[in-house]
Amino acid sequence: MSKEKQKQEALKRMKALNLTKEVIDDFKKNNRLYYSERQNQFFNAVLYWVDNNEDYVKIVKDFEKKSHNLVYHCQLTHLSFGDCLSLLFVSADEEDWPTENELLKQGIAFAWVENLDDDSCSEMGTIGIKSSMGGIVRTA
Repeated sequence: MSKEKQKQEALKRMKALNLTKEVIDDFKKNNRLYYSERQNQFFNAVLYWVDNNEDYVKIVKDFEKKSHNLVYHCQLTHLSFGDCLSLLFVSADEEDWPTENELLKQGIAFAWVENLDDDSCSEMGTIGIKSSMGGIVRTA
C-alpha cells in the first residue's frame, strides 16, 4: 500500500468530516496534522497543530510505524480516567476502507486511543464523532 494512496483516501475522509479547508489543505500540501480539543461546551473542537506537542508527534509516529496506517486527524478529550488522544486513521489494508467509510457516515471512526495519563488503558477500537467548528468532537 502506498502512502500516497492512503493520503488520497485520508483527504476524502477529511472532506466527509467537514474539517475546515485550512486543515485539509495543510495536510495535503505540507503533511501537517491537526487535532481537535474539546475545551468546554462552547469551544468543543478547537484546532491545534500536532507538531506543537512533541509527545503527540511521537505517539502518531510510533503508531504509524507499528501499524502502517496513516493518521489524518486527532481528537483530544479530557475524561475522568485520563486525557485521551484519539488517532483517526486510514487502514493499511485497502479492503478495510469500505467498512471504515460506511462507519464514518454513521459518525463512527476506527481509532487508536492513547490514554496520556495511563498507557495501560490505551486501545484500538471505534469512537463516536461528529463535525463541529471545522474539527471534530468525540461523542462516545
